[in-house]
Amino acid sequence: MTTITVYTLDGGAVKGYEAEGHAGGKRIRGYDLVCCAVSALTQTGVNALCAVAGITPDVRVQDGHLRCILPDGLDEQAMANAQIVIRTIMTGLTDIQTIYPNLVRIQQKEWRQADAYDESSALRA
Repeated sequence: MTTITVYTLDGGAVKGYEAEGHAGGKRIRGYDLVCCAVSALTQTGVNALCAVAGITPDVRVQDGHLRCILPDGLDEQAMANAQIVIRTIMTGLTDIQTIYPNLVRIQQKEWRQADAYDESSALRA
């Protein structure tokens, strides 16, 4: 299963997201399709934050894991642009979860500064 954690700030703004795991293994029909779709959306989110919104997020990637966190100190317009990008990506991921509930799970977690340094969720370079 792929678990997508959406990190939110007080007030509901999204600070970032993390996708972890593979969609059930190759023994499950739809595995390749779901993994490719989740990967494409999460990578597109990173690319759009950079290319469209002009924001450089903190990104960590390794096999079966992508973490994208917005930098601190964004001005109001940059944050608004980032929210449009991230919420668009999350809409697509939610649609995938609806179709493949046994392969994708989206959860929400309040962002704490400690999460930035949480070794259990941080990726090793």
